[in-house]
Amino acid sequence: MRLPVLDEEEMDARQKELAARIAGRRGAVRGPFRVWLHSPEMCERAESLGAFARFDCDLPEHLRELTLLMAARNWDAQYSWNAHVRKAVEAGIPETAVQAIAERREATFDCAADQAFYQFCREVLEEHFVCDPTFTAALGHFGPKGLVDAIGALGNFTMLGMCLNTFQVDLQPDKEPPFPDVRGYARVTPDGDDRP
Repeated sequence: MRLPVLDEEEMDARQKELAARIAGRRGAVRGPFRVWLHSPEMCERAESLGAFARFDCDLPEHLRELTLLMAARNWDAQYSWNAHVRKAVEAGIPETAVQAIAERREATFDCAADQAFYQFCREVLEEHFVCDPTFTAALGHFGPKGLVDAIGALGNFTMLGMCLNTFQVDLQPDKEPPFPDVRGYARVTPDGDDRP
């Protein structure tokens, strides 16, 4: 990690309070929270949004996990991917869909609602817009609240990926899918060309 991990004796009262709350809800202070504790107000707001996206929004658990995996893959956020890939499968995301996302291929789902949700999220992340037919299909399955919650989750997990990559939190380039080798800041494309 590019920033020092704060020990409890280095934390001020606000940071200690936040660390205790995070550890109580999530079992430990790890990953991005070790970064965000350097800015307690940012940490509190990020933790609150993250808790909503992970635990409290109206989306079913498997779709919350799907948004996390899709954002993690979009940002090559290895820590998030590794922390959630098994959780996503256990929550009901088919392994074939997970593998397709890992390989940046189109994923397919047997459930029409899941397929509509995946397509909605894919267009948001990859195209930055959602076409009318995709929007209408997703709206029909999840309603306005579901789509707003989906955008909140994607936004939260995108911010998470940006944080993890920028501060190089727990990088594991030897894990699948093959994320870029960030140690040399070179990204290798599937055809073998290096991009700085």
